Amino acid sequence: MTRIDYFRDPRAPKANSVVPSVTVVVSDGEGRLLLIHKTDNGLWALPGGGHDIGERIAQTAVREVEEETGIAVEVIGIIGLYTDPEHVLAYDDGEVRQQFSICFRARPVGGSLRTSGESKEVRWVDPADLNDLDIHPSMRLRIQHGLDASRGEPYIG
Repeated sequence: MTRIDYFRDPRAPKANSVVPSVTVVVSDGEGRLLLIHKTDNGLWALPGGGHDIGERIAQTAVREVEEETGIAVEVIGIIGLYTDPEHVLAYDDGEVRQQFSICFRARPVGGSLRTSGESKEVRWVDPADLNDLDIHPSMRLRIQHGLDASRGEPYIG
């Protein structure tokens, strides 16, 4: 399935669904971020995905990171809530989803890098190299918040 991300774009289609989801900022001991090169839109992103019935939201974060990257993590905090109605995801099956994402902070506790059906490349990225990657503006905002050690409260927006 492919998708197009619209962010504050007046040409965006109207949303017809909302699905709770997560993104996860995972930093290793060298300060590098765990990123995936997504198969559905060709962009680089934090690992994450949709919340499943029967799991706690932190379990969603742990499951999604491991599914997409091979890295086992422990959730250690919340970076923010991202629910901008002007960020919609249009899928090729007709679903147009309003973004509803909880961004967590996590640390790696095991595993090894590998790709999945949702990630064509997975790597640890030095923050100095982020500008070299094609990253959606809404994902850059999460990354920026995740890297800002001075943030006291989670972002709500």
